[in-house]
Amino acid sequence: MLRGVSFTVPAGRRVALTGPSGSGKTTLLNCLGGIDRPDAGRVWLQGRTLDGADAAGLARLRRERIGTVFQFFHLLPTLSAAENVELPLQLLGVPRAEREARVAALLARVGLEARATARPGELSGGEQQRVALARALVHRPALLLADEPTGNLDSAAGARVLALLRELSDETGTALVLVTHSEEAAAVCHERIRLRDGAIER
Repeated sequence: MLRGVSFTVPAGRRVALTGPSGSGKTTLLNCLGGIDRPDAGRVWLQGRTLDGADAAGLARLRRERIGTVFQFFHLLPTLSAAENVELPLQLLGVPRAEREARVAALLARVGLEARATARPGELSGGEQQRVALARALVHRPALLLADEPTGNLDSAAGARVLALLRELSDETGTALVLVTHSEEAAAVCHERIRLRDGAIER
């Protein structure tokens, strides 16, 4: 349960959510992503409230303006890297030529242009997470949510993913909220918010 949590994340700003297990980090991330609805208070994204939208409106808002990166990648195993990245654009009805151009550009940006046709089972953990990062950013969201994005990676792969998170948020102006137990991950953020027992530690 969250209690009196309030903060603002401007465009291009990176915020790390830290704190012990059970402190409310994932609940807060779910509220920011429109997965959970708060019992009180409001979640605003670019002047619109997530909690005030109906189910269809909320789903569209998430598809258009929010990207998410998970600890365990959540790639579709039957699709290639390029097809996984392309999926959000298909859901938004982006024309094919533009989809292909944006997917190719982002795969190149994360260093995986040569692995575009590989399926997740043929990729290392670090490569899968870079595909997941490209998928989360391909529709140019206003907000990127990352839940322990390096928690399942070795130190070298994790460092590369963190560098990409920092560089891509700078380049795109995407706001980033990052849940992490990692000091290295928190260090790429401009600000840290520490939660304990559902409240922000002051």
